[in-house]
Amino acid sequence: MNTDKNPSGFFPVLAALSGNFFITFLKFAGFLISGSGAMFSESIHSLADSLNQTLIMIGIKRSTHKATEEFSYGYGQERFFWALISACGTFFIGAGVTIYHGLISLIKGESIEISSLIFLILGLSLIIETVTFALALREIKADNPEKKILEAIREGDPSVVAIVYEDGVAVLGVLVAFLSIVSTQLTGNHYWDSLGSIVIGILLGIVAIILINKNRGFLLQKSMPEEVRERAVEFLETNPMIEKVIDFKSTVLDIGKYRIKCEVEFNGPAMIKEIYPEGALKKEYAGIKTYDDFLYFCVDTIDRTPRVIGKQIDEIEKKLQGEIPEIKHIDIEIN
Repeated sequence: MNTDKNPSGFFPVLAALSGNFFITFLKFAGFLISGSGAMFSESIHSLADSLNQTLIMIGIKRSTHKATEEFSYGYGQERFFWALISACGTFFIGAGVTIYHGLISLIKGESIEISSLIFLILGLSLIIETVTFALALREIKADNPEKKILEAIREGDPSVVAIVYEDGVAVLGVLVAFLSIVSTQLTGNHYWDSLGSIVIGILLGIVAIILINKNRGFLLQKSMPEEVRERAVEFLETNPMIEKVIDFKSTVLDIGKYRIKCEVEFNGPAMIKEIYPEGALKKEYAGIKTYDDFLYFCVDTIDRTPRVIGKQIDEIEKKLQGEIPEIKHIDIEIN
């Protein structure tokens, strides 16, 4: 749920952030003890995740700021901006540094020290990453209970989706590091450790590109979900005052907050009934004796029409927001 106190994504990001800071310390300790390239990659991986999740948290908190005269639709898209910066950090710091170190290690053939402490650190990391990954998945599913998990991830809050991808890759990264270190220990060949570092970097790069593209879509003012759009159009067209919806545009302001702009064609008979209640038009017609009477009738009708239209639009907007509370701003124009 998206509230100012606990906005969407707050708890999963907080849990992941806390876990990753702790894991980063453990992995760097493991790297200093062993000199393992894969462990260094995992250390950089967790450090990048910690920094990225800090940026995501900044975006989440800033997105709750109230609208101002300068930003009349609020600060909801701060969430997407900071998440984009975070994804770029994953690409350049996480993937870039990790792959570079793996290649250098592969070329230089650095030896590593393997001890039981390394496997203990990897085990703790696996447990913590799995827990935060599960929390993020639960949040995604709770926000989209009717959708399959893959669809929910694809359309979910990018802040939480970032945690799902990052912690999912973190779990894979720990397993890759474990396998590469074990392979190095069994074969005595450092290439396995270096290869593990490179694989972890590639995984981070793939995740970064996915997240960059997702947040780019929101910053380019992505439309509201199709099912919400269909509900809105259907609701408008069932109103007796609206003949049909000519054009419908929407943008995502924040998670679960939308703005719509549409052109509609009003129903003439319904309009005349609003301007002149039943029986009133007959009295007006009966009172027309001269051209001046007819002219007065026309002017009076023209004068009433904009006020009736404005009143009807206000009522339609109020009813639509009651039906779909996620729509925060509505702009209905007459075609």
